[in-house]
This record gives sequence, C-alpha cells and structure tokens, in this order.
Amino acid sequence: MHSNNARAVYVDNSVATASPARLLIMLLDRLVLDVERGLAEQLKQDWPAAGPHLLHGQDILLELRTSLRPEAMPGGHELAAFYDYLRRRLVDANVRREVRATKECLVFARELRETWTKAALQAAES
Repeated sequence: MHSNNARAVYVDNSVATASPARLLIMLLDRLVLDVERGLAEQLKQDWPAAGPHLLHGQDILLELRTSLRPEAMPGGHELAAFYDYLRRRLVDANVRREVRATKECLVFARELRETWTKAALQAAES
C-alpha cells in the first residue's frame, strides 16, 4: 500500500471512530495548524502559499459554527458569534494580507483548543 493511501486510510478510520469530543479537538488541532502554516507563509510574504491554509481554517470555523447548536449549551450563542468573528478575521487575514489578524486568530485558536481539550478531559473523568 502506498504511504499516502495508508495515511488516508488511517485518517479516515480515526475520524470514523472518534467520539464527538475527539472530533472537535481534531478540528481545532487542524485549525491551529492551518493558521500556523498560513502565518509562516505570510511572514515570508508568500501570499499565494498562505491562501490555502487560511481558506481551510475558514472552512473549519464554518463547520464548527454550522454544527453548533447554540441553544443546547450555556454561552452557545456567544460561542457561535466568536466562531463567526474568527472566520471574518481569517478572511481579512487572507484578502487584506493582514498578518496581525492571522496572529490574533492563532492566539484564539490555541486558546479554543486548550479550553475544549480541558473540557473533554473533565467530561471523561465524570
């Protein structure tokens, strides 16, 4: 089996068998990675290379937003607005080449990942 195919099978199986909490963490891990990669390219002023990473980050935020049921949790509407804000900032980062916006999104993406990871661990311990 080709290594790319093996990796694709592994990723597919990981996603298919992951709990909802683990899927959320996986999405946030990828969001952080996309923003980090986009920022690295922006810092080199390689705007065409930064674009796909920032676009993928926007897609992840859109998925997080559309899969969220704000009424099902305290602070859900605020979280939905926060996802929308981050997505808009990644659009600015990409379209307007705003490195500051990318850096801001990276800080927030890392905080989101840390917060959801802690929440998942606490839920698992309960």
